[in-house]
Amino acid sequence: MTASFNVKQLASSKPTESELAILNILWLKEEATVREVHEILSEQKESGYTTTLKLLQIMFDKGLVSRNDSSKVHIYKANISKESTQHQFLDRMIDTLFNGSSSQLVLQALGNKAHSKEELEVIEKLITDLKSKA
Repeated sequence: MTASFNVKQLASSKPTESELAILNILWLKEEATVREVHEILSEQKESGYTTTLKLLQIMFDKGLVSRNDSSKVHIYKANISKESTQHQFLDRMIDTLFNGSSSQLVLQALGNKAHSKEELEVIEKLITDLKSKA
């Protein structure tokens, strides 16, 4: 039996940094038990099993994850996609840090670190594609 969640809740839920770490694990594995999530999190930073369990329970209450509780061990899955979460955070960052200017974000991102030839080619292709649609 998979437990349900409130769609309105999901739309307004913004994952915290700790929740994002868990979501990244669930996006990679597609589904996982608390123990599996905890083991992977423990490789990244020290945290207790009960902390992981509590975070997953909070995320379930927020609608960020679903939980299959048909067996003794609960299996968790992400309810939100990685792409939609990236868009949500990116849109918020553009609005708050760059006064709504996507170009300022891109200029900042490109100017702050070295990029491989392959990355630059992908960026150039994207710009070319965007220009052809304008």
